[in-house]
Amino acid sequence: MRIFKPMYKQDGKTKECGRFYLQFKDHNKQVRRYRGFASKSGTAELGKMIEKLIRYKISNMPLDVELLRFIEGTDPMLKKQFIKHGLLDAQRAEAGKSLKQHLAEFQQSILAKGNTTAYAELTYQRAKTVLIEKCGFVYISDIKASIVQNAVSGLQHDKKQMALSFQSQNFYLKACQQFCRWLVQDRRMADSPLQHLKGKNVRLDRHHDRRSLNVDELRRLLETTKAAPFRFGMSGTERALLYRLAAESGIRKNELRSLTVSSFDLPGHSVTVSAGDSKHRQEDRLPLRPDTADALAGFLCGKMPTVKVFNIPGKTAKMLKADLANAGIEYVVNGRYADFHALRHTTGSLLAAAGVHVKLIQTIMRHSDINLTMSRYTHIFAGQESDAVAALPDLSLPSESQRQVKTGTYNSAADLLCSKLAPKGGENEVNSGKCGQNMVKSEVAQNTTKPAFSASITHFQPENAKANDRIRTDNPRFTKPELYR
Repeated sequence: MRIFKPMYKQDGKTKECGRFYLQFKDHNKQVRRYRGFASKSGTAELGKMIEKLIRYKISNMPLDVELLRFIEGTDPMLKKQFIKHGLLDAQRAEAGKSLKQHLAEFQQSILAKGNTTAYAELTYQRAKTVLIEKCGFVYISDIKASIVQNAVSGLQHDKKQMALSFQSQNFYLKACQQFCRWLVQDRRMADSPLQHLKGKNVRLDRHHDRRSLNVDELRRLLETTKAAPFRFGMSGTERALLYRLAAESGIRKNELRSLTVSSFDLPGHSVTVSAGDSKHRQEDRLPLRPDTADALAGFLCGKMPTVKVFNIPGKTAKMLKADLANAGIEYVVNGRYADFHALRHTTGSLLAAAGVHVKLIQTIMRHSDINLTMSRYTHIFAGQESDAVAALPDLSLPSESQRQVKTGTYNSAADLLCSKLAPKGGENEVNSGKCGQNMVKSEVAQNTTKPAFSASITHFQPENAKANDRIRTDNPRFTKPELYR
């Protein structure tokens, strides 16, 4: 590196330039000259950064934070020289833009993926609130994980002046992480400084747990709501149909808001949630009950395809609470609340109670994790524990061996004893031991007054056991001893 002031002639006189210049050999061994500052020390510092940039270019390593900050604050003319000489690619030069400019382009990239305008605006505003308004970052190299985490934890409601719930804080953090991932994918940053941050445990901060409605409660709710007057911007029939669709399909509140007439295939008994409106950003085609499809057909008759089906208010919990009270159904049972999202819990619980396979329940509920389906969205209805215990075997019944004796498999103690004494199969056996069993039965019948059958069984000799062609043996079962000579 060489630092010097170039000389020039003016009016026949040799003069010295007011600025210092730098001269290098770049990564291609080409001599390059860059304009510095009026201060030699400042020009020397600039030279050190350019030398570092050349070393990173030769080693093909991603730029560190110090170089990124240097590029962000570099004069645009000098930056163009870096790009021209190959020290900096045009995409990496984008680091010189302000954070606000990057966020605006990030919002456009969300729209380009097919997401809705509302989702793109919401994500942009959340990232902007944390990174610019709360943290005060100006360039993307300013982003620090610890500062972002503290800023997210300190977020408050604009109107309530109280801290956001853990779930809302996680939404803001995810928006910032999504923005940083986009910067890395677009090669505007080497890596994301927020990738290791984790959200808070929502279950530790949940305001209330939800419950599911049983079949009787759900029927009463639909019957009374259908006859109820117009309120919350919806007629009673419209509200009842909304509750019915939510409880049978498990569609979320914001997804229900997005449904239009064209979303329904009533002859095919299905409804489609578009990818832009679905929570997991995939198009979902969900089945409908035939009777529900018929009810929707009458409700949607004569409406244009682009018209929204339901005019859902902002506070759905208040609407459902009023209709539950009208139906005489308790809003809170055992500390669990029946708000609008409880209708989705009802879907999972009714499917589980109907004996539907758990994998099919997960598919209908559109959960990525089956543990979420089973642990949070399936509830036990009243009486199910008693029914489950009642389905256990009756332990007061006799055992299998006792039932065989009592039900006639062995008609007497003699049958049971002879079955134990008789050998199992073989050519030496006559009539499979039935002869010996019959003899034992005859002896027992003729000697019912004898003290003990077991005491005399080895000495008894039935009267009809003798024959002219037979020889008595010790074992009464052997009736043809000549076979063994």
